[in-house]
Amino acid sequence: MPKHGKKYREALAKVDRQRYYTPEEALKLAKETSYANFDETVEVHIRLGVDPRHADQQVRDVVVLPHGLGKQVRVLVFAQGDAARIAREAGADYVADDDEWIKKIQNGWTDFDVAIAVPEMMGKVGRLGRILGPRGLMPNPKAGTIVPADALPHVIKEAKAGRVEFRVDRTGNLHVPIGKVSFPTEHLLENMAALMHAVKRARPAAAKGQYIRRVTVSTSMGPGIKVDPIQASMMEVA
Repeated sequence: MPKHGKKYREALAKVDRQRYYTPEEALKLAKETSYANFDETVEVHIRLGVDPRHADQQVRDVVVLPHGLGKQVRVLVFAQGDAARIAREAGADYVADDDEWIKKIQNGWTDFDVAIAVPEMMGKVGRLGRILGPRGLMPNPKAGTIVPADALPHVIKEAKAGRVEFRVDRTGNLHVPIGKVSFPTEHLLENMAALMHAVKRARPAAAKGQYIRRVTVSTSMGPGIKVDPIQASMMEVA
């Protein structure tokens, strides 16, 4: 396996790998150990007590981060007619309103961060499953990205403000961005609290035992910092 570079090793030396930090301590340390020459993303990784092989133990939901993600979110909406007009007026970056857009995406164009669709367009959008699905861009009713035309302004606004979808992977983990290293610690803390609240709310009824088992905070390039899972579970939304 490739060895980590000098800067990573220096950052890792600042982390007590045997210690479970409070959420605030972990976020402060993540900012301190960030060493990249760009504004790294701060991520939260959560090990859940679920078995994703079972349909009744899936964890999937969305959370609106109170301080956003610190980046411009490009929104594409699949809509036609009045719905397309509403989407444009609501600030959608792209409105896929004809077959040319479908062909463009089939040819590999995916320069957007969120895809939203009205139900009437799903017959065409369904053809894009192999392209959008693996990238986490496929509109889905569980994620609130298949909505009627009158709901488009609200959903587009949320997407641009910091609406983040999370979904458990095959190993029972969540990996969710909560902002940038340049954010004040207080903003990262409030974003993390909103995430933890949403994850608890999304707990499947079939999940038994301890639900939130491990929590780790890291930056894009930095080392993982273990967070006390009990304290993380008790975080309150401001």
